[in-house]
Amino acid sequence: MAKERIGIMGGTFNPIHLGHIEMANAALREAKLDRVLVIPSGNPPHKTGVTPAEDRWKMVCAACAQESGLEPSRVELDRSGVIYTVDTLSILREKYPKADFFFIIGADTLMELKNWRCFDQVLQMCAFLVCPRAWGYTPAQLNAERKRLTELGASITMLTVEPMDVSSTGIREDLAAGRPTPALPVPVREYCGVKGLYGMTGRFPEADIWMDKLFAALTHKRFAHTLAVAHTARQLARVHQLHMRRAEIAGLLHDCAKCLPLKEMQDICRANRLTADESLIESGNLLHSITGAYMAAAEYGVQDPGILHAIACHTTGQPQMTQLDMAVYLADKIEPTRADYPLLNKVRLLAQLSLEKALLCSMEGTTKYVKKGGKALHPTTLETIRWLRSLPQTND
Repeated sequence: MAKERIGIMGGTFNPIHLGHIEMANAALREAKLDRVLVIPSGNPPHKTGVTPAEDRWKMVCAACAQESGLEPSRVELDRSGVIYTVDTLSILREKYPKADFFFIIGADTLMELKNWRCFDQVLQMCAFLVCPRAWGYTPAQLNAERKRLTELGASITMLTVEPMDVSSTGIREDLAAGRPTPALPVPVREYCGVKGLYGMTGRFPEADIWMDKLFAALTHKRFAHTLAVAHTARQLARVHQLHMRRAEIAGLLHDCAKCLPLKEMQDICRANRLTADESLIESGNLLHSITGAYMAAAEYGVQDPGILHAIACHTTGQPQMTQLDMAVYLADKIEPTRADYPLLNKVRLLAQLSLEKALLCSMEGTTKYVKKGGKALHPTTLETIRWLRSLPQTND
């Protein structure tokens, strides 16, 4: 049996950005790796003033959630004291005794390898995949160092990925100044804003508690989706002059019950008499909405009826939906990490112009999808579609 080929990409990830993601994906493709372990450092030996490890961990998980083959690892976070690469490699070699390891680094790190602790030992424990940088060293300098290290026994492969001109330092400065951060994954940007990291002003006093609870309750992919929905709901609220904070809270908590087992959702629903609709109670895809609204109040402390209503109707819709309801429903459907589906781009465009038209387009698309699968649409959704079609602004 062939050995598993495991990539290792370590760093402070303060914060993780698209340059890191592209670097890992390039290594995955070009070196034909089975997976890449993305390892945030817990106590970097050469850096101070780093954002708390658990925040960086959550951001790494959110950033990797949509990337097949990238696997966040806590191998350095769960150890005390200063951790060096040689320690990490020793742990991983013990955990995966039948694997070959490929350490993914930038060209600038290649020039500093000679300064690593137990440098000669590290060269024997892994191969190196080197991503070019847009700055720092000349090709001649890199080639000379590569040759020198190879003669010492290192295995070094240069990746062909086009380097991104982006750095975590620059992103931190942009966040503090309120500037756009196109190289930052949307879920990570939202996390920074909610928590008030890197000089941003935190938006909710409950942020620490909410982020911890949501991260514990959801899968990494659902956590990333939740952050992206909150971001999109906030943007739609800005465009349509709604209360941005209320929209963002509803987006953050809309799926807080999504990962509960159906039986647990049903027990909550029946114990608290949330609905008598048996078709809703039997559907995990729909029931998490009203269960989530209940949990948002009972466990997250949200008392705003409008926010709770937006959470409760984000799966089936409802006649007489408010603009806030529509913004949250649509944010769930069009957030930027959503996989492509028919009408996605059209709904995204319409959402900037008219929430009613975008909602109708989205629901009509859902109707076709559900019917194509031989299933019945929930009656409340059909009633919502009829209501939307009756509105003057959706018929012009």
